[in-house]
Amino acid sequence: MDQFDKDLPVYLKKDPAYYYGYVYFRQVRDKTLKRGYFQKSLVMISKLPYIKFFQTVLKKIAPEYFEKSDPCLEAACSDIDRWPAPCPGTMLNLPIMGVVIKVRIPTCHDKPGTTTQLIETTPQTDAHISISLPTIHEVDLFRCFSPVFLHIQMLWELVLLGEPLVVMAPTPSESSETVLALVSCISPLKYCSDFRPYFTIHDTEFKEYTTRTQAPPPVILGVTNPFFAKTLQHWPHIIRIGDIKLAGEVPKQVKVKKLKNLKTLDSKPGVYSSYKPFLNRDEEIIKQLHKGVQQKRPSEAQNAILRRHFLELTQSFIIPLERYVASLMPLQKSISPWKSPPQLKSFSQDEFMKTLEKTGPQLTSRLKGDWIGLYRQFLKSSNFDGWFRTRWKEMTQKLEALHLEALCDEDLLVWIQKHTEVEAVDLVLKLKNKLMWAIAEHLPVKPDTVARLQMHIDSIISALPEDLQGILLKTDTA
Repeated sequence: MDQFDKDLPVYLKKDPAYYYGYVYFRQVRDKTLKRGYFQKSLVMISKLPYIKFFQTVLKKIAPEYFEKSDPCLEAACSDIDRWPAPCPGTMLNLPIMGVVIKVRIPTCHDKPGTTTQLIETTPQTDAHISISLPTIHEVDLFRCFSPVFLHIQMLWELVLLGEPLVVMAPTPSESSETVLALVSCISPLKYCSDFRPYFTIHDTEFKEYTTRTQAPPPVILGVTNPFFAKTLQHWPHIIRIGDIKLAGEVPKQVKVKKLKNLKTLDSKPGVYSSYKPFLNRDEEIIKQLHKGVQQKRPSEAQNAILRRHFLELTQSFIIPLERYVASLMPLQKSISPWKSPPQLKSFSQDEFMKTLEKTGPQLTSRLKGDWIGLYRQFLKSSNFDGWFRTRWKEMTQKLEALHLEALCDEDLLVWIQKHTEVEAVDLVLKLKNKLMWAIAEHLPVKPDTVARLQMHIDSIISALPEDLQGILLKTDTA
C-alpha cells in the first residue's frame, strides 16, 4: 500500500485519520409501517477516495442485495476478491455482478487535466466490458455548482483559504456531491482541512460545531436537516442549494447575501457571506457556461470547461510558490559524499512576496485583483501547511537520493585503504542504514543505485579481516 500510495497524485492519497463511506439508500412506501416508508441502506467503507468508482459499484450491488439479501453480498465479495491490486497508471478490468468495470487510477506523473480523456480514447475490444469510467474519483462540478455558479470564483477562494463553510441541501446526495465538488475545485492542490459531505445531529462533533462560544473550525460541512439553519447561523459562509436541476437548466442566480438574511427555514438558495473576494470575477467563464446552457451543451462538456477553469486558476496560483520553494534547494555541487546532505533554506514570506512582482500569477492568469492579499491569507491556512510539508519532504528525500548517488560514484575501496578498520566498519554500518532507509522510503534514486550501493558494502566487507566480516554479515540478519 505504501508504494501504491507513493505513485498517486497528492489529492488521492489515503488519509490515515479518515474512511470514506459510500451509501446506496432505498425508500419504499409501506402503509403498514409507522413512518409510512420502508428504508434501508447499503454502505461500502474504504480508505480510498474513489467516489465515482465506488458509487458505480454500489449501484450494481445494492438493487440485487435488496432483492436477494446475503447471497448477493457473498457473490459481490467473491468478485472483489478477484480484483488485481490497485496499480496507478494501468487499465484495470474489475468484474462485479456479471459486468466488468474498466477504469484507470491516475498517477502523480499524469499531466493535470488529461486523466479523464484517457479511457475515452481506448478502443473497446472486449465484449465483456460493459462500463468504462472516464474518471475514478471526480464528481460533476457544473451540476453541483449550477445553483451558485455566478459565485464560483468566490467559492474557489474560500476553499483555497480553508474557510469554515456550510452547504445546506435538500438531500444527502446533493449535500455530499456539493461538498466533494468544493474540495476538488482546488485540485491538483490537496484540501488539507476536514470535510464532512453529510453531517448530522448524531455526529460526535455536533456540539463543537454548533457552539457559539468559539469560532467555527476550518471545516466544510454538508447538511440537510432544517435544524442547522438555526444552529449554524453563526458560521461565516453558508451555501444554500435548492434541488439540483437536470442538464440544460440553471436555477435563477442571486447575489451574495448577508448572513443576517438567513433566518428562516425557507431561505432562498444562494451564498450567504460577508466575504469580499481578493480577485475580480472572471466574466469570461460565466459567459461561456451560460452560453453552454442556452445551446444545450452536454453536461460532460460543461463539467470539463469548469474543471479546466479551476485547474488553470489553481496552477496560476501555485506555480509562483513552486518556483520559489524550488529555489530553497541547495546546488547539486554543494553535495559531498563525505559530509551530511546540506540543509534546505528556510521559507521566507517576505522573500517570496518579492518574487511575485516579476514572476507572479499575472504571467499565466488574466484575472486582476489583490493576488498579494490572497497569498498572505493562504500562507496562514492548513492547505499551505499541508502543501509545504509535502514539498519539504520531497525535496529532503531528493537531497538524500543525490547524496546516495554521490557515494555510489566514489571508489570506496581506495578510501578504506587510507583509513583505519574502525572507520571502515563505521562506513559499512552507515551505508547499510542508508540502504535500508532508501528502500523503506522509496527514495527517488536512479534504478541501479540501490544495487551499486549493496555492491560497495559487499566489496568493503570482503576487504576486511575475516572476524570483522563475520560480525558485519551477521548485522544483515539482525
